[in-house]
Amino acid sequence: MKSRHALVSLLTLLLISSGPALADVLLVDSIQSAPQVKTPRNGLTMSQVRQQYGNPTAEVPAVGDPPISRWEYDSFSVYFEHDLALHAVIHRPVTK
Repeated sequence: MKSRHALVSLLTLLLISSGPALADVLLVDSIQSAPQVKTPRNGLTMSQVRQQYGNPTAEVPAVGDPPISRWEYDSFSVYFEHDLALHAVIHRPVTK
């Protein structure tokens, strides 16, 4: 009886722990199937981003402390802290 209870506990633990792993795999598959968009790497200055990617379609002014601003391009946005690129985000296609 004790071994049966241990087996049920082990199976339950395995089922619970497998949930997040499946979600991670689906997320990775989704990212891998997305079209490749070249984005600026972290740490570039605003002038380097402008030289490599051209002028943004929109510049959102800085807010907060430290000041965070955003430049929008056709397929991605770049977030800056002061003058340095923090992160680039690829835009999702609009579905109708």
